[in-house]
Amino acid sequence: MTFLLAATAPAVTEVAARTPTDTLLFEGAVLLGVATLFVLIFRRLGLGAVLGYLIAGALVGPHGLGLVGGGESKLQIAEIGIAFLLFLVGLELHPRRLWQLRRAIFGLGLAQVVVTGLILTGLIFVTLGFSPAAALALGLPLALSSTAQVLPSLKSSGRINSPFGEKAFSILLFQDLAIVPMITIIAALSRAPADPSAPPGALLALYTLLAIAGLVLAGRFVVNPLLRLVARYGERELFVVVGLLVVLASSALMHSLHVSTALGAFVAGVMLADSPYRHEIEADVEPFRLILLGLFFLAVGMVLDVNVILADPLRVLLLAAGLVAVKVMVLTLLVRAFGKSWKTALGLALLLSQGGEFGFLLFTQAADALLIAPEAASLFSAVVTLSMVSTPFLMLFARNLEFSPDRDGDELEGPDDAPRGSALVIGYGRFGQIVAQMLHAVDCSVTLIDKKPSQIELSGRFDTKVYFGDGLRLDLLRRAGAEEARVIIYCIDDATVDAEVLRPIVEAFPQAKILTRVFDRRQLMAIEGAGTAGAVREVFESSIALGLMALEKLDVDPRQMEDVEAALRQLDATRLAAQMDEGDLAAGKDHRFKPGGGRESASVLEKLRQRRQEAKAAARDEEAMQAADPESA
Repeated sequence: MTFLLAATAPAVTEVAARTPTDTLLFEGAVLLGVATLFVLIFRRLGLGAVLGYLIAGALVGPHGLGLVGGGESKLQIAEIGIAFLLFLVGLELHPRRLWQLRRAIFGLGLAQVVVTGLILTGLIFVTLGFSPAAALALGLPLALSSTAQVLPSLKSSGRINSPFGEKAFSILLFQDLAIVPMITIIAALSRAPADPSAPPGALLALYTLLAIAGLVLAGRFVVNPLLRLVARYGERELFVVVGLLVVLASSALMHSLHVSTALGAFVAGVMLADSPYRHEIEADVEPFRLILLGLFFLAVGMVLDVNVILADPLRVLLLAAGLVAVKVMVLTLLVRAFGKSWKTALGLALLLSQGGEFGFLLFTQAADALLIAPEAASLFSAVVTLSMVSTPFLMLFARNLEFSPDRDGDELEGPDDAPRGSALVIGYGRFGQIVAQMLHAVDCSVTLIDKKPSQIELSGRFDTKVYFGDGLRLDLLRRAGAEEARVIIYCIDDATVDAEVLRPIVEAFPQAKILTRVFDRRQLMAIEGAGTAGAVREVFESSIALGLMALEKLDVDPRQMEDVEAALRQLDATRLAAQMDEGDLAAGKDHRFKPGGGRESASVLEKLRQRRQEAKAAARDEEAMQAADPESA
């Protein structure tokens, strides 16, 4: 490592000599380039993007090749990404839903932080020889888990609203809340002169409550009216501006009070969860969240002191392994004590076994408070980082064991006892509800399955029984009576479903016709060869209906409208067949209507007109024959 740093010293000197703009451009290019490379590699290996970001940051950081510096300052900026993440999570949680989670937040979440923190504190005190105050300053932060690592995983897999995801989220939310008392504890134990800008602990708690109340009022009486005004003008960029304003202003308010910025962003998100503009804001803020979270993990890798690891690698590895093992054991027993299954308990424990990003902040504060030496802060920061690295491997291990954290039978009723029906409808959203109504209209017995607790709860208010579960799993389909069903209809909004997912279902239940909703022609091509009985693009029919309505308003002749619809369907089918044959979206591009017409579309329309004229001529001849010879009629 010494030789490596010496070899790269000229590069560091050259970077330092650059202007701030040159440095920003150079470091930005290096970080994005290396991050892209490593994220692609680790995604390919199935280890997740987070590990790729961490390794990339460690490689180019001041303790690696030294191509990029200022890891601490970049980490402070990138923490805004966590605020964006919590804001987006808050947008998905209606205040009523959050109230329903209060037992998990203040029961399981409190137990996890307190029990795990005290056990780690005791182990550090006994085995490593730290003073009681230092052990407490280290043990409590180690009880926290990585919100920035866990929540994106839950969101991308669609489990954030499942009972399993809600338990994980409840624990993470309480951990964010616990940062306030942890800061207070470290400040109370501090051996350094008090920070005159920081309020006392009791006053800090009062400020936090007042700030939350202020955010609630601002969301109701300021932000929502502002969004209505923006929507009236229809300016898309203003939604982006308002979304960023809400996140940054709420985070800045909490930061000024020495409270977690992520907590402020989360409260702001919850207050907008029932806003009609929620989806618009979510779509606008999401890109910033992705970029800043990537930068956050790059910065975590940059601040990782590789020399600390190289000085005693076995010690660091043992400490990281011990941290993960203790958290897995304690959390498994705690979740089990709260009445959950062993599989759910183990799944949650594996998911939350790593150290958290707020540990870096609390270790730095403990060092500033003279409770621990700077070397100890670097050591345990390395331990937390290595524990983060272990998470993708632990989740891979869990998947190999085929344990499924998505199902929690203690919370929602699965389809085991559902009446056996002729049809299974998977997904009871706006699409599945119309399909189910048509089946009910002909007295077809239907079993409804959905994996979103909020949708199941909403359906229950309208006296509709929907069973909880993932309808893509063979074991759940068997429990739901798929072996007796005549048709299985997938109405889920999931563009990732392809032939590899559907083929085992088709083969397992040959007596049932498998019908599926697809997002677009790309997904229609992706499920080709699965053996399904039919598929419908989710907006194709509705777009044709709206197009016909537009032609009607333009006073187009009804017969011409019929020709246009028939020609459009024929051209689309021909184009789709060409795309599937060649496996290329560009195939068959001439089989469509376009400005100025085209030979293919004109030919189809002409043939349809000829057929209509021939049919009319045949009808006239038949009428003439009947008139000439009534007896033949």
